[in-house]
Amino acid sequence: MNRKLISDQDLVNLYVSGQESALEELVGRHKSKIYTSIYLLVKDSYLAEDIFQDTFIKVINTLKAGKYNEEGKFLPWVLRIAHNLVIDHFRKEKRTPIVTNTDGFDIFEVLGFVEESIEDKMLREQGHNELRRLIQLLPEEQKEVLIMRHYGDLSFKEIADLTNVSINTALGRMRYALNNLRKMMNQKEYSYRQAM
Repeated sequence: MNRKLISDQDLVNLYVSGQESALEELVGRHKSKIYTSIYLLVKDSYLAEDIFQDTFIKVINTLKAGKYNEEGKFLPWVLRIAHNLVIDHFRKEKRTPIVTNTDGFDIFEVLGFVEESIEDKMLREQGHNELRRLIQLLPEEQKEVLIMRHYGDLSFKEIADLTNVSINTALGRMRYALNNLRKMMNQKEYSYRQAM
């Protein structure tokens, strides 16, 4: 039987009934999305790896204890566990995640800017740094949705599941986040023109 054609729920059932390899398939299937969503919040590859492992320890313990009841919602369930572990980590650390990059990878590079001048590149990088700084000024709930949506590429349904709110609430937070960013950018532009 081809494992690729088996649903997540069937793999969970196979694992619970003793087939260890079913868990490997589940991890392989979802590792990059889960790891990326953790990394985008913690911005540290070692910490992200630790939280990823803790997430799957929790997943295994829950499955083995027979307490899994998220019929057909394996990925959102695991993402919610990961998200809660990230929140626990920051509570312990008493700090909030920051949208900066330690290993030189820039999400904006993926957008593919071709043959730009040094001045353009400097202006773009300055703009990205300023945007990251402004994102940090957003209320926590708005910042979280913005990071998950634009940096984690999660759908609003996934964000709603992860943050335990309705899709409308997640959409509303995103709208407020974008409006607030626009206002902050306009104020900055205005104060810059005033100083000229």
